[in-house]
Amino acid sequence: MRSVTLASISAGILAAVSPAAAESCAELRMVKGGLVVQVTDGDTIVLDSGITVRMIGTQAPKLPLGREGFPTWPLAEEAKAQLEALALNKRVQLGYGGQEIDRYDRALAHVFVEDGETLIWSQLHMVANGLARVYSFPDNRKCLGPLLAAEARARVEGLGIWANSYYRVRQADRPEMLTDRVGDYELVEGRVLTAEKSGARVYLNFGRFYKEDFTVVIEGPAQRLFDDDSIDLLALEGALVRVRGWVDDRDGPRIEVTHPEQIEVLGRQ
Repeated sequence: MRSVTLASISAGILAAVSPAAAESCAELRMVKGGLVVQVTDGDTIVLDSGITVRMIGTQAPKLPLGREGFPTWPLAEEAKAQLEALALNKRVQLGYGGQEIDRYDRALAHVFVEDGETLIWSQLHMVANGLARVYSFPDNRKCLGPLLAAEARARVEGLGIWANSYYRVRQADRPEMLTDRVGDYELVEGRVLTAEKSGARVYLNFGRFYKEDFTVVIEGPAQRLFDDDSIDLLALEGALVRVRGWVDDRDGPRIEVTHPEQIEVLGRQ
């Protein structure tokens, strides 16, 4: 099993496995975390201080954890076991890069396992081994570049979840298949047929029939984040893209995009 390590963290400055990782994670606020006494699932740990840490930036396969009627996602037990092997009974450091506490009072942090003189970045380890997907938020966007790159490699190699049809990348030109995934977090690939602004929203349309075909919607606050990154949403017309997010059904299947990292440009005409 591959292990992805960090060279060092000092005074909040990350010396990581690549220049891209160092740049994207350099602004993390680093603190001592303590000892991991429990692994709840593939992206959640409990420290000896009683703090529960949700590993920000990733989504591992989910366990029911007492939720009635909630299904066990494929490879959920394997993801938990992988994180236990990595972090259980180990000391960790926490890196905060945005909102630090969620509505469940969990810490939202990058988790770095102390392993002798090195630190193992837990999120990168899980993603690189195909046991988590990149899952980001508009107010917590640090360190996403290396995670997206690691996810792409794991997907190409068919590691872990990427060998299971439950997690396969969906095709935008098959809206009927996406309708079956309403309420799920999905990755969807396709070519943008039209990109247009209507009122306060930008729509990326992947078919000619907006009431049936797959659509990406970007509201005003999200558009400002794209503007800040000098990304012209209307210029995505004709581009081949991969979009990630929660599928809903409003005049056909759609994903609302809230920040730039949800859209990866794979090619342009």
